[in-house]
Amino acid sequence: MVSQLLLFFVALLLSVSVVASPWEKVETPSEGKSESIGTYNNGCLSGGESLPLAGEGYQVMRSHRGRYYGHSEMIDFLHGLSKQVRQLELGQLLVGDIAMPRGGRFSSGHASHQTGLDADIWLKLTDRPLTEQELIDVQPLPMVHIKQYKINQKNWGEKQALLVQLAAVDERVARIFVHPVIKEQLCQREWTNRDWLRKVRPWWGHYYHFHVRLACPDGDSSCKPQKAPPSGDGCGAELASWKPKPKSPSDKNNKVAKKPRKQPPPPPTQCLALLRQ
Repeated sequence: MVSQLLLFFVALLLSVSVVASPWEKVETPSEGKSESIGTYNNGCLSGGESLPLAGEGYQVMRSHRGRYYGHSEMIDFLHGLSKQVRQLELGQLLVGDIAMPRGGRFSSGHASHQTGLDADIWLKLTDRPLTEQELIDVQPLPMVHIKQYKINQKNWGEKQALLVQLAAVDERVARIFVHPVIKEQLCQREWTNRDWLRKVRPWWGHYYHFHVRLACPDGDSSCKPQKAPPSGDGCGAELASWKPKPKSPSDKNNKVAKKPRKQPPPPPTQCLALLRQ
């Protein structure tokens, strides 16, 4: 049975173009209780729930892509966070990609977001609900001057810092990914409790949004957890190591050879069965 499922999955991969994924063809979640299966970057989601496209203090962007499904814990987390944001009058929360109806691998854009435990939340806070057209074509608000490796003081402020903190203090959160410059800004602030900063991890690309990752929920025995972040707040030598080093003249002449793209490993057997339902 396992070999038949593997052959089925391989056939699906061969039958679609490079820009397609069999998971993107599935339009509905499976029935039953939410369960995350596998790892964040190689897994799937059983019994996924959809986040309503609008609710108390939040809106889902680009809903036509169908990436607003998640584990029930993630959906509950987003409702709770948006409620806090509304109560503190920080603005309107904009929710980006969570996962597809049954999780699984994206053809592009994400390596993770496969188990319904990852979600992108924009650092752009609006003072009013956006129209349907605005939600389709909403433009990001950069918090970092990438080339200069410094914060964009015009866009980054108290509200953005508080928003990240509100998300990080939730016990269900395992990690939050932000651009290293944003992590630097959070480190420089005086906080009564700095324990949550351990969860905030520097990662390239997250300069206009932050990526929330929940821990494997209790009872999800097939969910594979990620190793816990190093001890401490991560604000010292570790953060400094992310700062780009000045390029020497010799660096400009030395072209780095591109590494061949690795084929992703096959998903867990449970995911293959879920794809066939």
